[in-house]
Amino acid sequence: MKIQLSEHFNYKKLLTFTAPTIIMMLFNSIYWVVDGFFVSNYVWKDAFTAVNLTFPVIMIIASIGFMVGNGGSALISKTLWEKNIEWAKKYFSMLVYFLIICWIIVSIAWFFLIEPIMTMLKASGDVLSNCIIYGRVLFLSLVFFMLQHVFQNFFIVNERPDLWLKVAVIMWIMNILLDYILIYILKLWILWAALATAVAQFLGATIPLIYFITSKTSKLKFVKTRLEVLPIIKSCINGSSEMLTTFSMSLLNILFNYQLIKFFGNDWVVAYGIIMYVGFIFTGMYLGYSFGVTPIVGYNYWAKNAKELKNILFKSSQILFLAAIILSCSAEIFSGFLAKIFVSYDANLLAFTTKAIRLYALGYIVQWINIFWSAFFTGLNNWVVSATISFLRMFVFQIIMIFAIPYIFGSEWIWVSTTCAEVLWACVTISFLIGMRKKYGYV
Repeated sequence: MKIQLSEHFNYKKLLTFTAPTIIMMLFNSIYWVVDGFFVSNYVWKDAFTAVNLTFPVIMIIASIGFMVGNGGSALISKTLWEKNIEWAKKYFSMLVYFLIICWIIVSIAWFFLIEPIMTMLKASGDVLSNCIIYGRVLFLSLVFFMLQHVFQNFFIVNERPDLWLKVAVIMWIMNILLDYILIYILKLWILWAALATAVAQFLGATIPLIYFITSKTSKLKFVKTRLEVLPIIKSCINGSSEMLTTFSMSLLNILFNYQLIKFFGNDWVVAYGIIMYVGFIFTGMYLGYSFGVTPIVGYNYWAKNAKELKNILFKSSQILFLAAIILSCSAEIFSGFLAKIFVSYDANLLAFTTKAIRLYALGYIVQWINIFWSAFFTGLNNWVVSATISFLRMFVFQIIMIFAIPYIFGSEWIWVSTTCAEVLWACVTISFLIGMRKKYGYV
């Protein structure tokens, strides 16, 4: 069923339209979960620790893809609403070209900086060696990962999220198959886990490239265009909140790892790595739904359809609140099972990780508020509010809590620091939502 942005959205249409994006975010998460599973169980703890230390740094750079994808989709949605197809094609093309240029610049710098960065994060010995190998391979393929997120948003704007879902399935199957063959059957090391992920990401970027080049029905196509500063800046500013959200999650992971090594040692980074994988899947559902709704919000904002904005906000809040209850309860109930998937070989680490998952999962109850409503303001083209919400979450609440909670209540309570930050963040988000209700008419 093809659903257009101009339609009235009931619960079924919202879930149908956002399902491909949600599944795509889950598949993106499964990339790293699959790598973590095979590396932890068949390469061993030092390599798994290296994956967990390196991944958040990579995601900080990958957040550029979220920024360009979400901010660009809002700009292109507006252009399509104005029936200016040729300019929509130009914006689409120049944003993809801009992203590739960003990757070239960042990757060159990263190749030389990875060792001092990992050393600063207290990696040493075999862990440091594995960080360098894993990080360099994935950074070389990072352009494909960033393009995936951009194309994910542009497929939605193009009103073909179903096609993106098919691409996601291909990537997921390829990554699992290669990890299974290279690590489990052939007993190869961490380099091959990185290569398996890189190959899957390559497919996830090149298949959409071929589609947008050859498709005769797509509204968006590659055309010759110059890199124009104004639309690129508009897209980056409008998508900055999504970049900050991903950036903040990654920086949080880095700070957590730093604190865990300081309090407990390298082995306990493994525990947080497992929590991170669980969080990718759960948070990925919130992000996937929010990214999927953003173009709908953007279209109705430019169409001045306040009634539909109210409808989307109300129904989406109900959907995500129910999802938050289910996900939080699931994490509490299945914490032991989730931990055992990765560290069944170490009883002490298993018990530590199980307890940590239960404490950390409390934050999922309120996390959806901050993720969805930040994306909602992005769709409204209000980058100031959207970016402010994301900025306060990371650079005020998260950093304060992650350092304050362990010193006030003890190191074991570090796991509730994110929940405390999410609650404070939600209070700010709700105040913005109430304060802006008359301006946009959604309440």
